[in-house]
Amino acid sequence: MSDVTVSVWTRPLRWQGCLVVVSWKTSPSDIINARQAVDIWRKRFELNGVTEPDLSSQYIIAHVLGAKTVSVEQVKLSAFLTQEETQRIWKCILYPYVYVIEEWDFRDVTLKMKPPVFIPRPETEELVELVLTDLQRKTGSPLCLEVGCGSGAISLSLLKHLPQVRAIALDQSVEAVELTRENALRLGLQDRLKVYHVDVIKDAETVLKLCSNVAVLVSNPPYLFSEDMPSLEPEILRFEDHAALDGGKDGLKVIRAILTLAPQILSDDGCVYLEVDPRHPQLIRDWLEVNVEWLRLAETRHDITSRSVHRAQC
Repeated sequence: MSDVTVSVWTRPLRWQGCLVVVSWKTSPSDIINARQAVDIWRKRFELNGVTEPDLSSQYIIAHVLGAKTVSVEQVKLSAFLTQEETQRIWKCILYPYVYVIEEWDFRDVTLKMKPPVFIPRPETEELVELVLTDLQRKTGSPLCLEVGCGSGAISLSLLKHLPQVRAIALDQSVEAVELTRENALRLGLQDRLKVYHVDVIKDAETVLKLCSNVAVLVSNPPYLFSEDMPSLEPEILRFEDHAALDGGKDGLKVIRAILTLAPQILSDDGCVYLEVDPRHPQLIRDWLEVNVEWLRLAETRHDITSRSVHRAQC
């Protein structure tokens, strides 16, 4: 068996643009109209650096009004919100607005989103681009395995872009598995995607039975150091699945399990793509040299928050 390559994609601890803290100068009992509510959200989005604050705020209030967007009659925008509508908006304080509008655009797919499933970050789109480039070079119908699929963002984006690709998606969360299946059905990609409720640490034998001759293994695993968890924004800690974030003492708990399984399920020219903490590449390199035969760290890149790129050969 030839060496299998591992590409590592790093990003910093703090993420941008997906979550927002909303503070109000009004209280749940204050009487406001929809237009005023939109303006409140817009200002808070601007303060938090959210892109397209006007559109984002309109989506929030439209959700409360039961519409897709605020393309409702002007009279509704001027009408005072009911107490129930105001209460619903009030509950959005410190709540990820992606969960409020229940959808999220990731590359060229629109995903259904539900708490506590991990919200895919924009940086992960760059990881998908790397995997796409690799898969495009492969012949036949290559099989892609995603470990920790969450909403299915990575697998579904790959499948939509490459009709010749098949995929298997695994997650330890029942909610994530159900959401990925729902998103696959919404996008008409269910025939090329198999989704399983599997924990790669506890169910290693099951993974080996389900997966073989995998061309690309890709994962955005839980990689945060446990000691760093309290440093996350309160909205993340309160609403998102901790199991999708906490990678254990050194952030490598799930990553080690993935890399241990990789040589047994990958094709001879298979690759592993992982999104990890910036402190991980050397730790992974050292661990592989001691623990996993045939697997070598091939490349390290940094996401859009950093301009440095490190490349290593097999």
